[in-house]
Amino acid sequence: MTLTTPKTCPCGNDLTLDNCCGRYHHGEVAPTPEALMRSRYAAFALGLNDYLLATWHTSTRPSSLPPDPDTEWKGLTIVAAEPPLANVGYVHFRAFFCERRREHGRWHVLDEVSRFTHEEQRWWYVDGTPTLTRLKPRRNDPCLCGSGRKLKVCCGE
Repeated sequence: MTLTTPKTCPCGNDLTLDNCCGRYHHGEVAPTPEALMRSRYAAFALGLNDYLLATWHTSTRPSSLPPDPDTEWKGLTIVAAEPPLANVGYVHFRAFFCERRREHGRWHVLDEVSRFTHEEQRWWYVDGTPTLTRLKPRRNDPCLCGSGRKLKVCCGE
């Protein structure tokens, strides 16, 4: 008999996926803007585009969200998650990712303040103010995924 280790949630909370964002992916309502934001990051990392569309407010939701297999989401940092005021909440985060469209990956950080609204007894992602920055880490730098290992022995080429 082989035991499998439960998958760690991509959002960085150090919990298993089932005990963290996975429960929201399976229908439980996220209780806060931060929980919804983390679950959406995890959905991006796992390619759960249906969940992303289902949690996007109808006023700003695109009609479709094509898969992006060349993007590998590597780490999430919550910069600030203010307690929501009335029916509006904001979460400032940084998401690190690598695009593998060429022989070597290109690293980026998405820095965004996302806006959420509370309607129909649930939180919805409305929009955000993103800034995208290309990163140029060196092989001996700490890996951008947050593992603490050097890039060259972790997510690097």
